[in-house]
Amino acid sequence: MSPFMALFWVLVGIALLVIMNLKYKFHNIFALLIAGIFVAVMEGIPLDKIVAVIQEGLGSILGHLALIIIFGAIIGKFMTESGASQQIADTVIERCGTRFLAVGLMFIGVIFGIAMFYEVAILIAMPLVLNIAKKADIPYMKLVVPTVVGATMGHSLFPPQPGPVALISAFNADIVQVYMFGVLVIIPALFCAGILLPKFLPGIKSIPLNSLIKPVEEKATHDLPSFGISMLIPLIPAVLMIVASLIKGIMGAESQLTKICTFLGSAEISMLLATFAAIWFLGVKRGLSPEGITHNVSDAIAKIANVLFVISAGGILKQVIIVSGVGGHIVDIMSDVPLSPFIVAWIITAIIRILTGQGAVAAITSAGIVAPMVSAFHLNPALMCLAVACGSNTITLMYDGGFLLFKETFGISMKDTFKTWGLLELINSVVGLLMVLLLSLFIA
Repeated sequence: MSPFMALFWVLVGIALLVIMNLKYKFHNIFALLIAGIFVAVMEGIPLDKIVAVIQEGLGSILGHLALIIIFGAIIGKFMTESGASQQIADTVIERCGTRFLAVGLMFIGVIFGIAMFYEVAILIAMPLVLNIAKKADIPYMKLVVPTVVGATMGHSLFPPQPGPVALISAFNADIVQVYMFGVLVIIPALFCAGILLPKFLPGIKSIPLNSLIKPVEEKATHDLPSFGISMLIPLIPAVLMIVASLIKGIMGAESQLTKICTFLGSAEISMLLATFAAIWFLGVKRGLSPEGITHNVSDAIAKIANVLFVISAGGILKQVIIVSGVGGHIVDIMSDVPLSPFIVAWIITAIIRILTGQGAVAAITSAGIVAPMVSAFHLNPALMCLAVACGSNTITLMYDGGFLLFKETFGISMKDTFKTWGLLELINSVVGLLMVLLLSLFIA
């Protein structure tokens, strides 16, 4: 099969996925499964091998990301119930003052985005933002935009979130480099989408609020966990991952200390430790009964079950693409295209995101397509991770989960949703890509 035909059938499979989602309202799990089987058949994978490919694709993602997603949901639940998220917001806003309010809220957004699953971070942060906007007498959307920009970029670019973890694994990237380069990528994107956009967006002051979410009833200050504990718990995984990578570089891969740190700094174990810390400091130490702790854990897991299986189902199409060799065909085609491989990877991911409406699914699927480009063109794996992550975080349409979450949270019109959510997504994605291209000039 020619490279163009191999790529054509992948595109047809994605189109079939979109049609099933939009026109026939298939659940994402069924749509992804059917699209994966279709592409497998059309790419010439033998029928007796297809079930094994499906099992491998589903199992590889479920096995790698299930615990991470579950632990993230539990941490988010305890941070909300204990008031730790309110403590972070109150302290940052107090330190920033009215003048730098947007900057403080972007910082909160990034922390929440790294620590929690995206929908959870938004639903936790928004009542706090509405409170702050009311107290400061500032149009609510001028504070919502920077907060959402921070949460979106934090969630898309940094481990231990599922998309970045899957990309790091697919490209065999160095976690420290992902964090270091990610900070350089995220700062200009945050500034452009979170600070400049609200300043120049016409009509932002008059967007009506018909939200079902109301400002939260704040807990008394003396009832809140300390700021140090509130900040430390969500950052435990990031700290352990960075320490493990640094120790490996200093001591060597065979050192016993390196092996211990690598174990503790793995995504699953670091998230488990952070979860235990959340349960202890935000639950047990605050007088929560064993029954209350069990209820919080069960409730958190129940609410993300659908998301967990949809992301895992995205691994089916990814595995089909890998087994069929489409990634190798992309490399062949790319040899004659006068574009940076980072741009091509971004475009492929952005198209999949726009068509499927799933950021993590887009990143995972794209990884299967573009992974061979990393070695073929001698690219820095961390920069490729960031390019794909930015592509998975681009402008979306009205069937995208994030789009609908934003629209329904504030009860705003489709037009205002495109003007705010749509633009902030497009700006941070494009600016992020431009920063990756700039870094690629200096980093091999």
